[in-house]
Amino acid sequence: MEMLAASGARWARMDFAWDEIERVPSQYDFSKYDKLVDTLESYKISPYFILDYANRLYDNGMSPYTEEGRRAFAHWAAASVEHFRGRGIIWEMYNEPNITFWRPKPNVHDYIMLALEVGEAIRAVAPGEIYIGPAGAVIDFGLLEACFKAGLLNYWSAVSVHPYRQRPPESAADEFRKLRELIANYAAKERQVPIIAGEWGYSSTWNWKGMDEVKQGKLLAREFLHNLARGVPLTIWYDWHDDCPDPKDPECRFGLVRFPYRPDSPQVYSPKPAYIALKTLSSALNGYHFSQRLPVGSPDDYVLLFTKEKEVRLAAWTISASEQKVIIQASRGQFSITDYLGQSLKPAVVHKGKLGITLTDAPQYLASRHPDKLLQKAAGLR
Repeated sequence: MEMLAASGARWARMDFAWDEIERVPSQYDFSKYDKLVDTLESYKISPYFILDYANRLYDNGMSPYTEEGRRAFAHWAAASVEHFRGRGIIWEMYNEPNITFWRPKPNVHDYIMLALEVGEAIRAVAPGEIYIGPAGAVIDFGLLEACFKAGLLNYWSAVSVHPYRQRPPESAADEFRKLRELIANYAAKERQVPIIAGEWGYSSTWNWKGMDEVKQGKLLAREFLHNLARGVPLTIWYDWHDDCPDPKDPECRFGLVRFPYRPDSPQVYSPKPAYIALKTLSSALNGYHFSQRLPVGSPDDYVLLFTKEKEVRLAAWTISASEQKVIIQASRGQFSITDYLGQSLKPAVVHKGKLGITLTDAPQYLASRHPDKLLQKAAGLR
């Protein structure tokens, strides 16, 4: 928990398991989750709980498909939300119901019926709590539109998706745009329903499109930054630690830290570059808010402007296969530059209103040593 908090992570997503809490019909034991929530809060980390999966007491241990099963699931979900009311928890309706997690096989109709009943049950006891969905594997527009047509946007505070891919994170831009348009078509006009990247990561194993730990760290930083630039306010990286030591199994290597638990070490897990990249990003932009992407010529080049009161910072990289030199309009003075792993690079100096930097495939963070009026103006600051 100390290592997780030190990375800068402020949300932790995990299963909130029905079958662990309701072992006797209509009796709920929240004691393990009480301890977990208390511990997370002590480290200033907010819980993001997935209401899942099946329960051997109902529907033969399959995902709920009968009135009795749906009623039991919804009653448990509402009791859970009411129990933890006011703790700032995100409650997510199931996990990836469009693949094998919905047993015995995916069934959009059954998922929607359950999600609607859960929405009604939560609204009845704790209408102010955050309830989201559908947490589909990849950005499944068939699943999403079916949910929206059924009226689930009337209950969901946000739409969660898992945009996995073996392409760079910037390739999700068109899908986010299309999803935002789809939400607008079905949501009430006065509502702004955000998109959450509820689960998304890159495996560091070499046989996953030529990935390795270094490239994983670069893509983590780009994923978080690109999502912010696309109006996605919350990104959950999958996952915390590698699941096993097998170097050939991609499923084993999504973690921020390596597999072995080391109880006698000051750091109980060995950090991967992805962990350091997250820690660097969190530190460089702590308290800052995304303002806009600055135009620097090529659509392959990303220069993002962030603000905190009157202060401005930049995050910059390129998706080009080669390094790119760009010019940023700035007022004066010197900018410190930190690479994605927290190492200081040679500062850049503004010359005649132009700040020249060289972009690589890994984000760099730039901070002005003096107030920069041109960048303040670009951010709409006065």
